[in-house]
Amino acid sequence: MRILAIGLLAALLAPAGAAQSKLEVKDLRNHPFSVDFPSGGRLGMNLQSGDFRIVGRSDNRIVVHFSGKNAEIAKNLTVRMTQAGAGGNLRISGGPKNELQVTIEIPESTDLYVRMSGADLDVKSVLGNKDIKLIGGDLTIHTVTPDDYAEVNASVRFGDVAAGAFGEAKGWLGGSVRRKGTGKYVLTAHVFAGDLTLETSPLKEED
Repeated sequence: MRILAIGLLAALLAPAGAAQSKLEVKDLRNHPFSVDFPSGGRLGMNLQSGDFRIVGRSDNRIVVHFSGKNAEIAKNLTVRMTQAGAGGNLRISGGPKNELQVTIEIPESTDLYVRMSGADLDVKSVLGNKDIKLIGGDLTIHTVTPDDYAEVNASVRFGDVAAGAFGEAKGWLGGSVRRKGTGKYVLTAHVFAGDLTLETSPLKEED
């Protein structure tokens, strides 16, 4: 939704007089990334092509880590974080595109604005507004329940939409799901070429 996107982008820009902090970590293999971030904040992300997971956590921190058979190649990953008040922007660049899975843990109550060029993105256990777009690849968003949302706009230009409890996708090419509800959050998700899946799940996974 354009209004939500503009609002989130404006919040990520430091207002006059606000303190702004920057953190950059190179070589993620040998220098773990971890930083404080307020619950209920607004977080923008710019992600390169690759295999990414965004997962909610119970404390007020952002932690970035990876998994993969060849850890040596993670030395080329760079994480940059700019923060001002309750807003921040996270950028991940460098390194391989397909040989690592990068996990970004954020406070479970966070408004997300994500732009990613391609490959796979999985978002789980995050409660808040979401505006997420991929150029190509597969996007999976695990929501808590459709009742948490006031508005849902999910679409694919070339590919399939599986929206589950949010309703059946409509359209002869690609597909879209649009839904109004009684919740307080807005969900906007779009994939230009690939698949989009919306799944309902508990905020906390059972042991």
